[in-house]
Parts: sequence; structure tokens; C-alpha cells
Amino acid sequence: MPKRAQKHDSTKHAILDVAERMAREGGYHDVSFRRIADDVGIKSASVFHHFANKEQLGAAMARRYSDRFMETIGDPRDPGTTGEEKLARYIKAFSHALKVDRQMCLCGMLGAEIDSLPKDVANEARRFFNLNIDWLETALTRTGGKTGKKTDIHGKALLVMSALDGALIISRATGDTSHFDQVAEQVSRLV
Repeated sequence: MPKRAQKHDSTKHAILDVAERMAREGGYHDVSFRRIADDVGIKSASVFHHFANKEQLGAAMARRYSDRFMETIGDPRDPGTTGEEKLARYIKAFSHALKVDRQMCLCGMLGAEIDSLPKDVANEARRFFNLNIDWLETALTRTGGKTGKKTDIHGKALLVMSALDGALIISRATGDTSHFDQVAEQVSRLV
């Protein structure tokens, strides 16, 4: 890859990284092209060179986050891991956001703001939740018969995701990560 293309990609990734951090800390409306430019060390116009507007940046940021999250948790149909192992990987992904990143789940933040988001950003946030629910439903069907009907599996998928996202919020609000650990333990037992 030519140096110019590498620099272009590098700058674009840096812009997305800074925008994601801003959104995970303060929500979509806290993302500012001027602050991004300052943090990346470029001119504000350069941000517009990579993303025509904030909606385009927000949609790209949410899509990238969702894709990375799904890659982290892996294929729910993987025959080499049990349903319990898959669920443990899923819990670990949320735990990582809390304990390593020390930030909220990006799409959890966007979900809280869904009514005030531009259409493409809102659609990407919804995509994250739909991908996660589908992933959980598939993983939960492979937990050794502990789940029942399809409606039960869907309900458990919603419960798992809601519990973990909620535990993330409570832990951040209280400054006590043990709340997340307690909920994660309960979720593990539930399925």
C-alpha cells in the first residue's frame, strides 16, 4: 500500500478512535469535529475530508464498533465451544468495556439517545442490538438443552443483553465493578 494511502487510513482510524471515545464518554452529541481534529493533531477541514458530516462519521463509528464486537465474541455456531463458553465470551466483552476500556458500550450510549440521533446513526445502533440478540439466540440454543421454546430463547437473549448493559451502567454510576460481576454471575447461572 502506498504511503499516502497508509496515512489516509491511519488518520481515518485515528478520527474514528477519538470519536468513539467521545461518544462512549458523553454520547453522540458530545462528538465534535473540532475536538477530534485537536486530539488527532489535524485541521478541522481534514476531518471533513474523511467524513462529509457528523452523521456519516457516527454511522461509520457505530458500524466499526459493532463489527469489532461481533468479531470478539465469535461465531455462535462454532462447534468447538459450548454454549456456556460462548456466553462467557459474551460476558467478557461487556466486562472489557467496563474494566479495561473504562467506558460505556458505544451502542448502549447510542441506544439511550436513539430518538435524537440522525437516521443512519440510529440504524447502526439498532443493527448492533439486532446482531447481539441474534447471536445470543443462536448461542443459547446450544447450551445443552437448558432453554425451551423459541420464545423462551428470545426472552433469555433479551434478558442477558439487558442485564449486562444495565450492570455496566450501574457499575459506572456507582464506581463499583463488583455490581457487574454479580449480575454476570447470575446471568451465567440463568442459562
